[in-house]
Amino acid sequence: MTQQTQAGWIEAAKALTTAEVSDALDFFRLPGSAHGIGRIAGEGKLFGQAYTVRYAPVDTAAPGTVGDYLDEVPAGAIVVIDNAGRTDCTVWGGILSALSAHRGVGGTVINGVCRDTEEADQANYRLYARGRFMRTGKDRVQVEAVRVPVSLGDVRVCPGDFVVGDADGIVVVPQARAEEVFGKALATRGAEEKILAAALAGATLSEARRQHGYHTLQRAAG
Repeated sequence: MTQQTQAGWIEAAKALTTAEVSDALDFFRLPGSAHGIGRIAGEGKLFGQAYTVRYAPVDTAAPGTVGDYLDEVPAGAIVVIDNAGRTDCTVWGGILSALSAHRGVGGTVINGVCRDTEEADQANYRLYARGRFMRTGKDRVQVEAVRVPVSLGDVRVCPGDFVVGDADGIVVVPQARAEEVFGKALATRGAEEKILAAALAGATLSEARRQHGYHTLQRAAG
């Protein structure tokens, strides 16, 4: 695949909703819909490739850092943080939101909680998590590894996987399957647009759906 070809389907995929991508994942029998993680701050869609971070309980003998990895995150990437779903301490706050927005980072998704959410909104920084809580993660958790496989609950995320977010939540598409998953989602979107157009033009919904194969659009392959 040429870089130009890849850039073309990636650009087209940016218009997709999480619902459309989730249906395509179902078609290929792939996991990817991150249950329990929703939008906390920022407007607009989130789309980009994952820069992964895994946290662990603090090493009391040699405490590590909580956020210095940000200096290595490229513009456009999505920071995906696995804090084991903890809701008793945060791993993301106002400084990180403001700096990420300034540097053009695409957004942050947390298997855990965040704080300083008003500051994220002020920066229009896209932030997704299991919730919000004000207590710091300093001296409670620390970065254990970056650019390694992590989890968002029951969804595995590897570095470079595609992350899509909107008002309905977060979906993750494995990098190796991205072109076919997004291609299926775009094809389904086209069929659904035809169904709606036919119904608005006077066809019954039943006939419009039958004509364009609505009931098989998301049926799993194989």
